[in-house]
Amino acid sequence: MSFQSLNAGTQFVATSRDILHQNQITVTIGSNFLKYRALLKTERPQQVLGAPFDPDVHDLNDQNAFWLIARDVDGMMMHTQASRLIDLGDQSLSGYMLKRFRDFPPAIPDLDLKRSRYRASPGANRIKGQVVYHGEVWMGDTGQYRGTGLSTVLARYGIHEAMCRWNPDYIFGFMARTVAFKGFAERMGYMHNEPGALRWYRKGSDTPFEGFVSYLSNEDTRYLLEMPVIDVVDVPQPQKKAA
Repeated sequence: MSFQSLNAGTQFVATSRDILHQNQITVTIGSNFLKYRALLKTERPQQVLGAPFDPDVHDLNDQNAFWLIARDVDGMMMHTQASRLIDLGDQSLSGYMLKRFRDFPPAIPDLDLKRSRYRASPGANRIKGQVVYHGEVWMGDTGQYRGTGLSTVLARYGIHEAMCRWNPDYIFGFMARTVAFKGFAERMGYMHNEPGALRWYRKGSDTPFEGFVSYLSNEDTRYLLEMPVIDVVDVPQPQKKAA
């Protein structure tokens, strides 16, 4: 049974579109990652395209991946995210990542991949089947929208798109410990957030960069998207610019 056939998330999408329209935010979704990379090079130079979405390495198309860009009233890029479908079959996410975690590095320079490691968390041992990797989540320094809760609406908009396209068994992502401690996982809607999954080292440094694994089951995601937006975020109107 497809996600669409259950009519799940209809209220969420309608309300979210109203919020985005009221704040004069436009959303573009695409699957051409060469185009996406070019846009990032021009408009998000401080953070290069993440390795999991590199079109030179992966065969990314409208059947297995998409990106999402949000722009403010002035047309400036204010938000990005991307999702990619992975067929694990009967293999667990933990088994997959023990061999492949270096394919999902954080966007920091000079990584020492030999010293870095992945540790299987309890949830990752249970995650199997059709899964979606959710990454590229970035919010620009658009002052008038900071603290408005729009990151919550936009993140869940992307999660809804993934459900409509693939109806996956799980959606997962990785999150820096410092970001997780600020409650970002909850704002994005992730109902499971397990520490100690990743430990990255930079060359010449003994201070690790810790990462959590965050995930949603199919059932979790349906529950999340059927909730009224007002129950998860309070979005005030942006202040008008002075004339």
